Amino acid sequence: MSIDGLPPLRDVIERHGLQAKKALGQNFLLDLNLTGKIARAAGDLTLCTVIEVGPGPGGLTRALLANGARRVIAIERDERCLAALAEISEHYPGRLEIVAGDALKTNFSALAGADSSEPVRIVANLPYNIGTELLVRWLTASAWPPFYVSMTLMFQREVAQRIVAPPGSDAYGRLGVLAGWRTQARIAFDVPPQAFTPPPKVTSSVVHLEPRAMPLPADVKKLGRVTEAAFGQRRKMLRQSVKSLGGEALLERAGIDPTRRAETLSVEEFVRLTNAVDADGW
Repeated sequence: MSIDGLPPLRDVIERHGLQAKKALGQNFLLDLNLTGKIARAAGDLTLCTVIEVGPGPGGLTRALLANGARRVIAIERDERCLAALAEISEHYPGRLEIVAGDALKTNFSALAGADSSEPVRIVANLPYNIGTELLVRWLTASAWPPFYVSMTLMFQREVAQRIVAPPGSDAYGRLGVLAGWRTQARIAFDVPPQAFTPPPKVTSSVVHLEPRAMPLPADVKKLGRVTEAAFGQRRKMLRQSVKSLGGEALLERAGIDPTRRAETLSVEEFVRLTNAVDADGW
């Protein structure tokens, strides 16, 4: 099966010697039905620049281009994959830009062209070992609204559930607060282990996030510190877990019962708590 006249991905992997490396968090997605489904889940790509992290042999890259992405910027750390990606670039002249480098050291806003009027979507089967860290960076950007109009990202299902978790659930924590504060997030669909080469030991999920135009006002660094303290001792009452930030006096200013636990607080209450810390001059 081919969506674009290019060779099957398994042939590409064999020809270029692209066995997945565990150290790079690689699990290649070869099912073209699924890569197409991810591309469609990202929305209309025809007028967009799409940023992809960790394209590997280019399965999702090909789906993005075949589904009409005007331009794809693919960031790949593994030099072994660059020749395979170059073949895709030749097949789609002027539409695929390959950036050889480490996503954790990349200035994404500059890469996308912060002054461009062209909408930017981030779409990626993220390497498992850096996925959460990249998401937190994108959620805590100092400039908001951010440079992207949406993110469609694959994570281990456990991480995906933490991103969309509501207050009171076992999965609710710092990631759910940050995602709920600045975006509307939902799980689009699950992906079984056998869709990957090599198959991971867990099910994966594709999460679609759209930035809120006007999230509740709060200092992003302070909110990060408050959630870190609160969930660092999540089984304890808040008066104990946020003791270093002001304890019961802080909670009283925020109008929050000090006997509650972190997982019961809504995003709005975390924002209120953060702003109360700010009022204390911290």
